[in-house]
Amino acid sequence: MIVRVWQRHPEVVVVLAGVSAALHVGKLSPAIPVLRDALGVSLLQAGFLLSLVQFAGMLFGLVAGLLADSMGLKRSMLVGLTVLSIAGALGALAEQPGHLLALRACEGFGFLLTVMPGPALIRRLTPAAHMQSALGMWGAYMPLGTALALAGGPMVIGLADWRGWWLLMAGLTMVMAVWVALAIGPDVPAAPVAPKARRKARTVQVTWTLRVRRTLSARGPWLVALCFALYSGQWLAVIGFLPSVVAQSGRFGSAAATLLALAALVNVVGNVASGRLLQRGVAARHLLGAGFTAMALGAVIAFADIGWSGSPQLTAMLRYGGVLLFSMVGGLIPGTLFSLAVRLAPDEASVSTTVGWMQQLSALGQFLGPPLVAWVAAAAGGWHWTWVATGSCCLLGLVVAQRIHRQLVHART
Repeated sequence: MIVRVWQRHPEVVVVLAGVSAALHVGKLSPAIPVLRDALGVSLLQAGFLLSLVQFAGMLFGLVAGLLADSMGLKRSMLVGLTVLSIAGALGALAEQPGHLLALRACEGFGFLLTVMPGPALIRRLTPAAHMQSALGMWGAYMPLGTALALAGGPMVIGLADWRGWWLLMAGLTMVMAVWVALAIGPDVPAAPVAPKARRKARTVQVTWTLRVRRTLSARGPWLVALCFALYSGQWLAVIGFLPSVVAQSGRFGSAAATLLALAALVNVVGNVASGRLLQRGVAARHLLGAGFTAMALGAVIAFADIGWSGSPQLTAMLRYGGVLLFSMVGGLIPGTLFSLAVRLAPDEASVSTTVGWMQQLSALGQFLGPPLVAWVAAAAGGWHWTWVATGSCCLLGLVVAQRIHRQLVHART
C-alpha cells in the first residue's frame, strides 16, 4: 500500500522530507528545560540554539538555493537529509553547549539543502492539473513538523532523555533519505540550447552569477520573499511566545501542551486549503488578503485589552480561539507564496534560487519578529499591545500582496 502511494504520488514523499527536516527545527523547544539542567545551557545559549537555524537561513538561503539548482534537486535533498541525520546523531553525544551550538549550525545548513529544492521537485513530479494542490501541501511542512515536535517531544524526552530524542530524529531523517532515494527518479540535466535562445529558454544551465542576477533583478522574487518575511516573523513570534502567554494565564492546566501543538497544527489546514483553492481558480491576491486580514483580527482577539465579559475561563478560550484563527487562516499565505514563487521565478532553472531568496527573507523575518514582539511586550508591561506589532506586518503584507497581483497581471500581458 505504501509503495503504491509513493509510486503514484512521489510529491507526498517530498512533503514528508520537508516535515522530517522541520522536526529538527522544532525538536529543541521541548528539550530546552532538560538541556539547561543536563549541559548547563544558559538562557542566552538556548536563545541562540533556537535562532541558529533561522540565522543560517538568513545568511545562506540564496546560496543553498543556488546549490540545489546546481547539484540537482534530488541530490540536494539527499545531501541535506544526510547532514541533518549525522549532525543530529553527533548532537546526541554533545557534552558541552558549544558543541551543540556548532552542530545546530550544521543542522541549519542541512535544513536549507533539504527544503530549497522542494517546490521545484514538486513541479517536476506533479501533473499540471494537481500542482497547485501539491504546492499547498508543501507549504504545510513547517507547521506540521513543529506541531509533531511539540506534541511528541515531551513524551520521548521523558522516556529516553534528550539524547534519545536527538537520536530518534536522526534515525527518522536517515530513513527519510532512503525513502527519497527510492521514490524519486534521478535528476534530469537541462538540455543544452543555442546562445541566441538562452533568454527565451525555460530550462537552461546557467552560471551562479547569472542565476543570482536574474533572480535579484526580477521584481517577483523580491515581492514573494518580502511577503513571506512579513508572514513568518509574526507567526513565529506568536506561536513561539504562546507557551509563556498560556503559562501566565494559568487557565489550561494539563491541556496546555495539547493546545500549544494544536495552535501550530491548524496552520496546516490553511496551507492545504490554499492549494485546493488556487487549483479551483481563486486568485492568489484574495487568499493572501484573507490570510493577512485573519491574522490581524486573530491577534486583536487573542491579545488586545478588550475587556471580555464572562468568566475568566471563557475569556481564555476566546483568546485561544483568536490564536487558532491567526494560525489556521494565516496558513493560506505560505501555501500561496510557494505557488507564486514557482510562477514568478525568472526561469525554470532559477526556481530553487527564488525559493532560496524567499527562505532567506523569511528567516530574516523569523529572526527579527520575536524580538520585536518581545520588545513591545516589555515596553507595555504585558502582551496586550502585541496586536499592534503583528497588525503592522499584516498591513504591509496587504500592500505587498497587491503589488504581487500587479506583477502577475504584468507577466500575463
